[in-house]
Amino acid sequence: MKSIGKYIIFIGLLFSNREKFSTYVKLILEECVSIGVNSIVLVAIVATFIGAVSTIQTAYNLVSPFIPRYVISQVVRDLTILELAPSIMAIVFAGKVGSHIAGELGTMRITEQIDALEVMGINSASYLVLPKVIAAIITYPLLVIIAGYLAIAGGYMAGAATGVITGAEYIYGLRVDFNPFTVTFAMIKSLVFAFLVASISAYKGFYTSGGALEVGKASTSAVTNSCIAVLCADYLLAQLLL
Repeated sequence: MKSIGKYIIFIGLLFSNREKFSTYVKLILEECVSIGVNSIVLVAIVATFIGAVSTIQTAYNLVSPFIPRYVISQVVRDLTILELAPSIMAIVFAGKVGSHIAGELGTMRITEQIDALEVMGINSASYLVLPKVIAAIITYPLLVIIAGYLAIAGGYMAGAATGVITGAEYIYGLRVDFNPFTVTFAMIKSLVFAFLVASISAYKGFYTSGGALEVGKASTSAVTNSCIAVLCADYLLAQLLL
């Protein structure tokens, strides 16, 4: 409970004594490149292979002759939009971006760069962390959209290459009984997950104490706690919105 309370106070610090809006514009753009653009390759590779594997495994388990083959792509579609794209990518996002944020802020803390900002009268939490959180909220939903598209495309390529489903059947399955709210739900999840990963990782890095060894521990703790928070939020959002 002490850590949760300290985390809530830390979130409050992000919005108190802020700098001018123009100060944050450049910082946010730089963080968008660091957090979002630099993660595209990893997200694309993981999403494509997850979509391909989901298609093959779904086809393997649908052995009944009474089940039409287009159900394979229908399952992949809903699985990708509801869970794989926003949630599994959040775990990957926490591993790459979360550890980077915690390591960067932890290094700044032990080298007293954060203390120097505070001596100059700058709200270091707002100046250093708020751009990272905003950039994550902006870029992660875009990464989820890319991941969803590539996962479905990967499933199409895997199905066509192995012959478990034809291209026409796959596309028909993507269209049949489609519920547009699943996309809205995925975007809501992506916004929540982006905030949790960025803020928790920043919190762990910002309050690092000690030396270089503690920076590594803070990065590990940031990834672990972010993953747990994402899974808990995933369950709560599913209960509230579905």
